[in-house]
Parts: sequence; structure tokens; C-alpha cells
Amino acid sequence: MSQRNAVSHACPDCSPLSRRDFLRNTTAGIATTAAAAGLYSLGGSPCLAAVAGSAASPAPSAESLVAQFYKTLSDDQKKSICFAFDHPLRKKVDNNWFIVDKHIKDLLNKDQRQMVRDIFTGLHSEEYADRVMHQVETDNGEDGGFNSCAVAMFGQPGEKFEFVFTGRHVTRRCDGNSVEGEGFGGPIFYGHAAEGFHESAQHKGNIYWYQALQANQVFQALDGKQRELALRADARPERHTATVDLSEPKRALTGIPLSELSADQKGLVRKVMADLLAPFRKADADKALAMIEAGGFDAMHMTFYNGKGMDIGNDGVWDVWQLESPNMVWYFRGAPHVHTWVHVREPARA
Repeated sequence: MSQRNAVSHACPDCSPLSRRDFLRNTTAGIATTAAAAGLYSLGGSPCLAAVAGSAASPAPSAESLVAQFYKTLSDDQKKSICFAFDHPLRKKVDNNWFIVDKHIKDLLNKDQRQMVRDIFTGLHSEEYADRVMHQVETDNGEDGGFNSCAVAMFGQPGEKFEFVFTGRHVTRRCDGNSVEGEGFGGPIFYGHAAEGFHESAQHKGNIYWYQALQANQVFQALDGKQRELALRADARPERHTATVDLSEPKRALTGIPLSELSADQKGLVRKVMADLLAPFRKADADKALAMIEAGGFDAMHMTFYNGKGMDIGNDGVWDVWQLESPNMVWYFRGAPHVHTWVHVREPARA
């Protein structure tokens, strides 16, 4: 089995492409998680649940597609992308990286590339699948879009396994609950540079900017004393996987504890959580939310950052913010464009 190192790159300027036609092949389910709140929003608007496929012929799950994909791999392909389940590369995350040194377009045949596309689509809600695919295509557009990304397999279906998809502004995982105690199978990343490397204050065309607008509604609802607690200048640095390291048993949390919020203010935070989870398939969203709730909703802190370069346009709409608890980090860094670092796991046992 090959022991290849992940290939990382600095985040280059965007090169937008025209939108392509995307294949819909999502798993059945609703876009947001019913446990988060009674009202969900996509881009600030109420959203209705949508179901993919039909009762007669439901779309295959991402996990079943991973199993099919694995069966098609030749010995040479396995040497390039298959690793032992406990290989340390499986736990890595970054903003712009390729988990192996061969891109999808250079390694996989046409049918395999389509299977990877279907797996990726199946990890997202129906409402967001096309938009997320558009982000991957355009942010990776200079050298083949989606097919210039890279995949790896750890372990194998039927036993413990994890399929990992990486590229510029994307890390996604499909593990069939093989990775114990981890939401999304481990740390993930999503981002977008819709206007280029330096986006405007409006982040035009950015598919994830709606999340910041919802978070800023929480800030607007805070009183003066609460804003003093919530606002800081020292945002966490982006340090590859260490950006969302949860290994420290007693991490110092910053910002305002949610225990300091009123019932109405907490309701706004729950709407933000629903928006953060909205792009993902229901199974992963539900699992992540259950872990966050198990760690204690009131144990979370929310922080907004006003440090140098963190408020594009100096408009008081905070581009950089995060939700954090001892067992989760959801760090949204919207300057100079959107980077979002996510790590959710089960709370530590006493």
C-alpha cells in the first residue's frame, strides 16, 4: 500500500467558469435537520423540506456508492488512493489540498468519475447539492473543475472505511459511521471565492455568505454588554488541521457564553445552526447536531471578530465569527473570501 503525502497548495485567485449542468442523485431526506429548530432558512428565507427520488426507486446512499466504487478499482488504482484505515492522513483537513498526488481526471475512468460525483452529491441536501457542486467546479476550475480534485479510501467497505474527497475549498467524508465519536467522519472544510481572492463586503455569488448574514442577526440582537463579551480582535489562525484541534481537554473558550443569552436570542443561534447544517444530508446533519446538543447548548460560545482586515468594507457586518464548545468548532472566516473550518465530535466522557 502506498504511503503518499497529501499535496497542499496556497489558495490562488479564482477563475470563474460558466455554470454546468449537474446530475441530481441525492439520498432521500430533507435539507435541514428537524432537531435544530422549528424554522429553517436558506439565505435568510424559510425553506420547505424536499425529498429526493421516489418511494419506488430511492437513490442509493453515498455509502453504497462507495462500496460500488471500491469494487471497480484496479490494483494500480488502489496503490494510488487506498490506505489502511488508521493511516494518519485520514484525519487531515486543509483549505486547499489534494489528499493524493493524482487527480480524479488522471486516475479514474469515466464511470468511476461519475460514481465519485454521485457520492459527493449524496453527501449534501437536495436544496444545496447543485450549489455546492458549482462551488467545487468554479473554485477548482482552472485545471478541470470537479475532476481536478482528489479522493482517497481508508480501510474498505464491509469493514471500517472512510472515503475522503479533497480540493480547493472542499474536504468531505463518507464513513458509514466507521469513525467512532466524530460528526461528518472527522474535520471538514467548505469555502468559496465567488468574486476572486478578495471579495467585496457583499460577497456576491458566494453560496455560503448567507450563513454570516444569519449570524450577524444574532449580533444585532445583543445588548451593549453582551456585544462587549462577543466581540474580539484575536481570531484563531488558520493552521491546517490544528485550526480545529479539539484535543486540549480544557480549552479556553472566547466570546459570549450562550448561557448569557435570552430565550429569543438562543432561538436565533439555533436558526444559525440550522443554516450551517443545511448544505449537508440529513443523516450527517442530525448526527452532528445530536453531538452538539449532548455537549450542552449553553456550553457553546459565540464570537465575532473585528481585528484588522476582518470586517470587509468596515460596515459592521462581521465577516469572521465562530461557534465553539469543548466538543465542537465551527469557524467561519469570511475575509478575504469564505473559509469555514468544522470539527464536531461526541463530548468527552467524565
